[in-house]
Amino acid sequence: MNAPELLFPRAAAATLPDVQASADRRGIAIQKVGVRDVRYPVRVRAAGGVAQSSVGVFQMTVALPPEVKGTHMSRFIEVLEGLEHELDAQALGGLLDAMLSRLQADAGSISLRTTWFRRKTAPVSGVASLLDYGVRLEAEHDGTRRVLRQTVEVPVTSLCPCSRDISAYGAHNQRSLISIGAELRGALELDEQIGFAEDAASCQLWGLLKRPDEKYVTEYAYDHPKFVEDLVRDVALALRADPRVAAYTVASENFESIHNHSAYAWLEGRNP
Repeated sequence: MNAPELLFPRAAAATLPDVQASADRRGIAIQKVGVRDVRYPVRVRAAGGVAQSSVGVFQMTVALPPEVKGTHMSRFIEVLEGLEHELDAQALGGLLDAMLSRLQADAGSISLRTTWFRRKTAPVSGVASLLDYGVRLEAEHDGTRRVLRQTVEVPVTSLCPCSRDISAYGAHNQRSLISIGAELRGALELDEQIGFAEDAASCQLWGLLKRPDEKYVTEYAYDHPKFVEDLVRDVALALRADPRVAAYTVASENFESIHNHSAYAWLEGRNP
């Protein structure tokens, strides 16, 4: 018998009242109750069966009927403790099913925020380096259907078309952050989703560049100017054409280099 069992025998614990499961007479349902900002080690699945180890930040909630006083908060952590599989959006849906069963709930949601790394090769020198991307996976069940969402946050370069065309030399450019949220019909690899943003940008980013690479990316961006409106529309075109995507949101924030504010655009769409 270990120390906790000496202090709190199992038989005594079994006799303790379950206050959460008692009746509530106020008649008010709660749509979301649970835990958030739970940090937990995860392995995120990638193409070809490769997985990355990272730290995930979870939010886990269920819907609470009006007649029940409270949910069992410890059971959310028990569900995470039982996590044995590598995660992608589809696997997170399976974790949601396990959570709803454990909490005896009809509706609920799980979201996972983490960081994804890609090893990229510089365009001229060929030097390799890692670049980080924000990822959010979400699984939600409203009592009738389950929805899976996958979001990536992709840093890129954008160069202003107006600045280029009105200037005798040079053009102002900036780092931009493109966010792509996709409601999934089928599996969409994170690298593919990231590629939608990088392909739409004036130029993509790398963690490590040598002088020949800097020359390349500067001139490439100059030849591919994009307004913030261009960025979100070009990403939307790629998402419209992808049968794995049921619906989408695209946002871009351009951290302006000649203003003390950002340019911003956001759109949403649904595929037939």
